[in-house]
Amino acid sequence: MIRERVDTGHTAYDIVIGTGLLARTGEFLQELNVKASSRHLIITDTNVQASGHLAPVQAALAAAGYRAEVFVIPAGEASKRLALAEEAFEFAYDQGLDRHSVILALGGGVVGDFAGFVAAAYMRGIDFVQLPTTMLAQDSAVGGKVAVNLSRAKNIIGAFHQPLAVLYDIETLRTLPLRERRGGYAEAIKHGIIRDAEFFAWMKAHTGAVLQNDERALPELLARSCRIKAQVVSADEREQGLRAILNFGHTLGHAVETLAGYGQLGHGEAVAIGMVAAAELSVRLGYCAAETAAEVEAMVELAGLPTRIPPGLDTDELIASMQKDKKATGGTLTFVLLRRIGEVVIVKDVPHEKVRHVIAARRER
Repeated sequence: MIRERVDTGHTAYDIVIGTGLLARTGEFLQELNVKASSRHLIITDTNVQASGHLAPVQAALAAAGYRAEVFVIPAGEASKRLALAEEAFEFAYDQGLDRHSVILALGGGVVGDFAGFVAAAYMRGIDFVQLPTTMLAQDSAVGGKVAVNLSRAKNIIGAFHQPLAVLYDIETLRTLPLRERRGGYAEAIKHGIIRDAEFFAWMKAHTGAVLQNDERALPELLARSCRIKAQVVSADEREQGLRAILNFGHTLGHAVETLAGYGQLGHGEAVAIGMVAAAELSVRLGYCAAETAAEVEAMVELAGLPTRIPPGLDTDELIASMQKDKKATGGTLTFVLLRRIGEVVIVKDVPHEKVRHVIAARRER
């Protein structure tokens, strides 16, 4: 079992990585001094429910004396909406959740974002625990960003609400399809690009093993990736500066993901496209060498992830979506750009024409 610590200065918690953790959920809640006298709530989705991961959590909670209800949402990004959050609020209220109640987010990034948002808003904020079940959640479960979407904008309604803990049972990853493992791997690639060249080199040598759920490579990948995320979040919880580097690949990636239609392109796939485009933009603006951008594209290809923008997405609509990104100011475009593997820079007011040229160059042929 591996533990990584997130410490933002006013709140601190552990990321626990290991096997068999879901069956010990009740023990961990006792360790966290969660009250057994209050009712608690598991929020999960239909895929996780069908996979069999819910039952051991319920059994572990019951064995430790906890009463927990279950709220199941449809799997997929489309569930991150206010109307469904309102249903969750009503359910929590009907079940008698109070200020000492805890919400357990059992699932991937969608469940974690949704459940965290519900926890952040219910009774002006109650505690929650992340129980990630996907590769992608090695990024999304850490750091306390919780949100739901608008129909045309991703994660636009949300909060910073740190979990009590992140309990990452890697046994759950064995049920994931290869496409989902690849999508989650995109965020690990991002962590190496922005912060750790040695980790990036390690991934070059171990990509095949990680994607095959190798019992030695997978825990190391998750621990190193979570460590980078924890370091950045600890230094800048509310994205006043450093934390923005975590958005490498996300400016264009979010626009592509949204305009392609939620569910058509996975988040990690969209981020992969965005990272390759951001690397090319970095070259065009003189921030890095072409060879460095080629390294990014080669790594993305090695992971079996897409590198080109799908056909049919209008350039003007992509630009307009990026102008409304949370990092944008006054309609200008802000990008995280590459200097070298392991080092990036946040650049504001990026010329629109340069971005248009990159979009044209990166379209699927």
